[in-house]
Amino acid sequence: ISDFDWSSIDTSHLPSSYKTNSQQEKELLQFADHFFQQYTHLCPDRKPLFIHPVNECGVQKFVSTTVRPTLLPYPDMYYWSGCASFVCDYLIMEPLKCPITPPSSLYSPTTILKYQRGNCFDFSVLLCSLLIGAGYDAYCVHGYATREMCSLDQTQELCPLLRKPPEVPEEEDPNKYRIKYPLDPQSKFELQQKAKNEEEETEPTEEEEREEEVEVEKPKRDPLHGLRVHAWVLVLSGKRKVPETFFINPFTGNHHSTTDECFLGIESIWNHKNYWVNMQDCRKGCKDLSFDLSDSFCWEIMFSESNEPSQLPTESPKEDTDDMVSDPSNALEQWGPFMEPHSICLTSLLPTAEYENPFSRGKKVILYDKAKLEKWAAYANADGLVERLTVYADSDRTEELEVKEWFKHREDLLYMREVNKQTQLITDHFRPGHPLLLKAHSYTSLEPETGHTVEFYHTARVDGLWKRFENATEMTEYFMGREDFLHMRHIELGERDQNVEKAGITADANPRPIVQIKEYFHRNTEKPADEDVEERIFMVIDDVIQLTYHLELHDTIASKVVFCRVIGREKREDEIYLSRENTVKYEPWSSEKHKNMRRLYDLLWQLRAEQKDLKQQVRDSEAEMLNILMVREDEEANIKLSVSMYSTAKREQQ
Repeated sequence: ISDFDWSSIDTSHLPSSYKTNSQQEKELLQFADHFFQQYTHLCPDRKPLFIHPVNECGVQKFVSTTVRPTLLPYPDMYYWSGCASFVCDYLIMEPLKCPITPPSSLYSPTTILKYQRGNCFDFSVLLCSLLIGAGYDAYCVHGYATREMCSLDQTQELCPLLRKPPEVPEEEDPNKYRIKYPLDPQSKFELQQKAKNEEEETEPTEEEEREEEVEVEKPKRDPLHGLRVHAWVLVLSGKRKVPETFFINPFTGNHHSTTDECFLGIESIWNHKNYWVNMQDCRKGCKDLSFDLSDSFCWEIMFSESNEPSQLPTESPKEDTDDMVSDPSNALEQWGPFMEPHSICLTSLLPTAEYENPFSRGKKVILYDKAKLEKWAAYANADGLVERLTVYADSDRTEELEVKEWFKHREDLLYMREVNKQTQLITDHFRPGHPLLLKAHSYTSLEPETGHTVEFYHTARVDGLWKRFENATEMTEYFMGREDFLHMRHIELGERDQNVEKAGITADANPRPIVQIKEYFHRNTEKPADEDVEERIFMVIDDVIQLTYHLELHDTIASKVVFCRVIGREKREDEIYLSRENTVKYEPWSSEKHKNMRRLYDLLWQLRAEQKDLKQQVRDSEAEMLNILMVREDEEANIKLSVSMYSTAKREQQ
């Protein structure tokens, strides 16, 4: 139960329309009361309608007059998802005083926005007001739901951020005539005996564990199931190109299908113009309900004699410009009936500062099944943190498995960080535009040579590098879209000279020796296969170069060329020594013109030059990795948040 005292709220600032009823409103209340009496007489077994509760001033008001269509001047509020997220984040949920009866009062959205709290009916009226203002065909719903939905208990639900996207079915292999190789013969009797023995060994323990899990995780039976009152929002298809009718739970901001089993029945719905009573059987929940409001067998409408079924008959034709809300295309409807010219506009109650900081308690915490989600407003944390998801191994949320954090407005363009608590592996994700073209960075420490994987936005790089992995002994680089068809380079690195390290010389002056460089190339169809290199290996220390060529479709063995150092001959710089002793070639598919020594000599000259360039590229890659680590360490030590030039309030705070 909420500790907030609603009886002590200040209503002196509210206009007179909140404290008294006009003549039109009195006539409307008489009409509504007559409708209520007829309904009670014709349906004595059904619960009383929620049709004219009192407001915060103790004045009885028809529920439709409480809905205030409003379009707030923020881009997100033009879409149902933005409206729903704002309402569930901005307001503090209060349970109904009696879970099986609707509230005796319904406060205006004006008061609910001011005090940032309310029950499910308050949430629904505010959300419905925003949705209608944004052009949706939305309705408040008075009905029944499960205990978990009414009490905002999501501890048995999977966090939406952890839901996997639906799997796309794999296409069948079009080659139905492929060869099916026979399996190794096995004895069916032996397999049955083996399976039987395994079942006997594991069955008792598995059953015990399963029973324990069911006892712990299974929620207790609700004695009030089907009786708990709840209010939510119905959005009909049609307007704003909504393809299918759906529900919105105002407590969570999540959309639900109308067949969702959490919704157990509907008593009535209303918008700012009319009121409908559900006359359909809800013994199977809402899954079989028809939402064709023009069907008088399914829905009993209050103001049916109007020329337009969705309008109140006593609605004044006079337009009030102060109470008009329109979208950018000026296509929205007028505000509901009986709105006084002096009524308070919801837009004026929600300044930009409050919209950008919707959490009245500083942050919002949502508990899910084996997960916890925390939310903050932008700029609430110095590091730009706005959301954190912690995944646990147990339902008691004691052992952390993974932590995901989302950031906003960081100048280093970091927007998400993943931390694996088991391996302590951290992965940072960056938006496009980082000075170093970073896309992702995985590490356990920002110290050099401790295992780093860096991904780049390769389209912005000249060399097409999209990923690099480096540790103390190796480096692997992956490329995309290169003209030379290179797609991977692997470098093996040796240990530094220990004597030089003891002398106090830095790592830059004492680089790791390059042991081997491997390069892999995709097929270049413009070249013959026996001239198109697939794998190139430079064994730098052993002074060996090995080439492996691509295969044609009909080939089975790849062509190879190996250049080795001549044993007993001293190596001289800029010297190319070629003989049959240091050359091994196997080119079964090559033509005779490719088998002469002159071609091999030219090839060796070219490879020597490329090896020299490759060694320099490796040193450049090492230097780039060191620079990345230095920049990232500086960015984390001096985090800066960017402020939009249009956000004058934030700029004044700086």
